[in-house]
Amino acid sequence: MAGAPRFALYYAPALDDPLWRRAATWLGRDPDSDAAVAQPGLADIAAITADPRRYGFHATLKPPFRLADGYGWTDVMAAAEAIARGIAAFDLPPLGVQAVHGFLALRESLESPALQALSDACVAGADHLRAPPDAAELRRRGAGSLAPAQEEMLRRWGYPYVFSTWFFHMTLTRRLDSGEDAIYRPAATAFFADCLDLPRRVRDICVFSESAPGAPFRLAARVPLRG
Repeated sequence: MAGAPRFALYYAPALDDPLWRRAATWLGRDPDSDAAVAQPGLADIAAITADPRRYGFHATLKPPFRLADGYGWTDVMAAAEAIARGIAAFDLPPLGVQAVHGFLALRESLESPALQALSDACVAGADHLRAPPDAAELRRRGAGSLAPAQEEMLRRWGYPYVFSTWFFHMTLTRRLDSGEDAIYRPAATAFFADCLDLPRRVRDICVFSESAPGAPFRLAARVPLRG
């Protein structure tokens, strides 16, 4: 089980959205092609973005999970398609660069019940596929050091930030100290400035896959929402 692939359901911009191309440049990798992309000329940006680069530019809907015995790729796609049939496409609010728990991310400027509903549906609708996390994975995800509501979500759903504890974010950096934040927050704000306010629809659920532990997550499929 420790070497098994993992899957996740994410939101990611369309490939022809300027935000997709800009984020691939910022992070240094395009998760659709898995091609390396030259990054901006900022000191230490390769190290600062190493963690989000491996996961690919996205917002988490259903966090990464290993498959329970008896399930495979066709089951992942069937679950994503069933979820997508119940959710209509909707507008994404404008985005902005924010600090979240010490790291930088793009977050929505207005609360979006439609985003919350999409995440909720993905968490619940694909959970029958998920193998229970082992003790090591629970520790990595903060077991024993989380708020009570987060501990409850971790034990039930395998991740502390789902349903009432979920929040939309598209990660841009690792956790930064105050000096790094003073450099990278204005740099990211300027770098993404011309594409954050563009009209943007959430039209699909993106299925990402990790072939083996430590491998980069790839965009494996896009499953269209209803309408």
